[in-house]
Amino acid sequence: MSALYRTIVRPIITERTSAAYQDRGEYTFEVAPDATKHAIKAAVEQLFGVKVTGVWTSIARGKTRRVGQSIGRRPHTKKAIVKLRDGDTIAIFEG
Repeated sequence: MSALYRTIVRPIITERTSAAYQDRGEYTFEVAPDATKHAIKAAVEQLFGVKVTGVWTSIARGKTRRVGQSIGRRPHTKKAIVKLRDGDTIAIFEG
């Protein structure tokens, strides 16, 4: 069970993702950088008790930031957009 929570880091709830799940039934999660589509699908199905029909992933490269003379970098993040079958919902996005 702990591997499931390491795969799904957190849900991403923004105005854009709210419109996506209301219109198309797509939910967005931040996932571990080494997570595969099969692992993401299995984790969402077991954690939330729903049926996943599609998974899309993308990696956002971390931006370089400068504070004074030192240069740093924000971490890379990976997100997954998960489509559920008609009628399935995830409660944490609804309310």
